[in-house]
Amino acid sequence: MQLNIGKFEIGANRTFVIAEIGNNHNGDLARAKELVDLAVEMGVDCVKFQMRHLDQLYRKSSLQRSGNDLGTEYILDLLSRFELSLAEHRQLADYCLSKHILYLCTPWDASSVEILESFGVPAYKVASADLTNIPLLSRLVKTGKPLILSTGMSTEEEVRMTVDFLNAHGVAFVLLHCNSTYPAPLHDIQLRWMETLRALHPLVGYSGHERGIAVSLAAVALGAKVIERHFTLDRTMEGPDHAASLEPSEFKALLTGIREIEQSLGSNQHRQLSQGEMINRENLGKSLVAAKSLKREQVLTETDIMVRSPGQGLSPQCFMQLVGKTLQRDMQEEDFFFPSDLKEIAISPGQYRFSRPWGVPVRYHDFNQYRALVKPDFFEFHLSYADMDLPIGNYLSGTYDMDFIVHAPELFANSRLMDLASQDEQYRRYSIAETQRVIDITRALKSYFPSTARPMIVANIGGFTMDAPMNGQDRTRYYETFADSLQYLDLDGVELIPQTMAPFPWHFGGQRYQNLFVDADESLQWCERLGLRMCFDVSHSRLTCNHFGQDFYQFARKLAKVTAHLHLGDAKGVNGEGLQIGEGDLDFARLAEVLREGCPQAPFIPEIWQGHKNNGEGFWIALERLNGVL
Repeated sequence: MQLNIGKFEIGANRTFVIAEIGNNHNGDLARAKELVDLAVEMGVDCVKFQMRHLDQLYRKSSLQRSGNDLGTEYILDLLSRFELSLAEHRQLADYCLSKHILYLCTPWDASSVEILESFGVPAYKVASADLTNIPLLSRLVKTGKPLILSTGMSTEEEVRMTVDFLNAHGVAFVLLHCNSTYPAPLHDIQLRWMETLRALHPLVGYSGHERGIAVSLAAVALGAKVIERHFTLDRTMEGPDHAASLEPSEFKALLTGIREIEQSLGSNQHRQLSQGEMINRENLGKSLVAAKSLKREQVLTETDIMVRSPGQGLSPQCFMQLVGKTLQRDMQEEDFFFPSDLKEIAISPGQYRFSRPWGVPVRYHDFNQYRALVKPDFFEFHLSYADMDLPIGNYLSGTYDMDFIVHAPELFANSRLMDLASQDEQYRRYSIAETQRVIDITRALKSYFPSTARPMIVANIGGFTMDAPMNGQDRTRYYETFADSLQYLDLDGVELIPQTMAPFPWHFGGQRYQNLFVDADESLQWCERLGLRMCFDVSHSRLTCNHFGQDFYQFARKLAKVTAHLHLGDAKGVNGEGLQIGEGDLDFARLAEVLREGCPQAPFIPEIWQGHKNNGEGFWIALERLNGVL
C-alpha cells in the first residue's frame, strides 16, 4: 500500500523523513528559517511546524491562569511566547517552497485547518493529542488530503476506533508509533508495538522522542515508512520539545543511517548472491572434482568424485545427482565437474557472424586450448600479476594470423591495486613501474602477432576509495594525478585505454568505491583532454546508470565517441556484474544500434563472469546470443 505526499511515495522502499521543527524556533522567524536551511542541507524530505489558536484549544479558566492546573499554565506560558504569527507561518511556507523542501504543519484546531488550506499544504500531520478528536478529524477528512497520525497517549482500542473512522471515510493515512514523553525512557517505547499497528493498518511509521538515534534506526529496520524526529539548534534551550529533539549533527547521522539501512534491506526477501559473495565463493567454496583420470562414455560412480576447493565447479550438493551420469568428455584427475555434466550435453563454439571484429579473453596457459576451438579476429590476454613473470615463449611460438589486445592486471603482488591516480607518491610510482612492465610485455607479444600495428592495453587506472565516494573537486585532483602519471610511461607503439568502471568495484572480496571513469560526461571530458580512447565495459556502465538513475543508452551514445574496444556482458541492479547475455537489464539490440552509429569498428569480447569455465562454455553461450545482433 502506498500514498503520495507531494513528490514522495509513502510506503515505497524509501523512508519519508520529517524534521519536526514545531515550536523549536521559540517564536523567532529567523531561527525557524535557519532550521529549514539546515534541514535542506542535510537532505531531509519535509519540515513540519505547528499552528494553534489557543482560544479554541483551552477553557477560558485555563487561559485566565486560574491556578487550577499548574502543568497547563506552564504549557500556556511557553506557547504564548513561542508561537509564530499567521503572517510568519505564511512566510515560512513560501520560504520552504523557495528552498524546494516540503512544508507541513500540524493544525491543533479547525481554524488552523482553514488557514493551512489557503497555503495549499499537500497533507496534514495529526498530533497524538488529537488522535481521538473526531470533530477535528472530520474537518481534516473533508480536505481530501492524506493524514499522518501519531498514536502516542492512546490505547489500542482508541487507535482501532480512529482507524475504523478513517477507513469508513476512505482516507489515505499513515499511523506513527509514538511515546508522548519528552524525552521518552527507552523501556517505555515498546518498539515492537509497530507490529500491532501494522495489523490494524499497513502503513506504519515512527515518531520518536527518545534520546539519540538508535531507536529510530531500529524502527526503519522494522519497516517504518515514515520517521519523524524533533529538530533543534540546541537541546538545552527553553521549551517543551528541545530536550527530546535532535541537534543538526545527530539528525545528519540519523539520515545517513536511515539511507544505509534502506540499502541493506533491499527490495525483496529472496536470497541473491552479490558479486563479492560470488568472488569469495569461488575462492573459499568447494566443488566436485574428478578423483582420478576419467574417460568419455564412462558411467560415474561415487569413487570417481571427490570434494575440493576452490568453488569453481559443480556444488557438492549435486554429488548424488552426478553419480550414474555418463561422462561426455575426458577428464584429468582434479578437473572440475560443471552443471553441463548433469545434462550430458556439451556446449561447444559455433559459427558466428558479426559486423565488427570479435575476440575471446584468454590467459597464457589456455591460449592454445582456445585457439584449437575457435578462430576469432583476436585474442585478449588477461594478465595476472603472476603471468607477468612467465616466459611468453613457454606458451606461444611462431606467429599468428590474428590480432591481440592486453588487459592489464588490476591486482599486483602484495595485495597492491593498480592506482595511477594515487595521492600516495610511493604507491603511484609503484603503479607506474608495474604498468610499464605491462607495456613492455605487450611489445614482446607483438612479435607473435605482427598484424597488430598498435596493440591496445585495457587498464583499470585506479581512483578508488574505501568508505565513501569522492566529491567533484577530489575527482578532478585524481584525474590530474593520472594525467601526470601518463607522462612517465613509455607508450611508444601501444595504446593505453582506460576501462569504464562501475561505482562499486570488488577488491579482495569486499566492496570499495570507484570514482574515475564512472560518469559518462566526466569520462568523455577527460578522454578528449588527454587524447585517450576507452574500453567501454557495458556491464560496468549499466550498473552505474542503475545506481544513479541515468538512461544507459544516452550514456552509451556519449561514450561511443571515444570507444576503442568493447567488453560485452549483461548487468542487473547495482552489483549484478558480468551476467550472461539476456539475463540482466540490457537490451542488446537497442545497444547495437547505438554502437553501429557511434563506434562501428570497435572490436568486442564477451565479458562473462567465469565464462571460461568448462572450455569457455559461458563465452559460447554469449556469442551465440549476440550472433546476428552486433
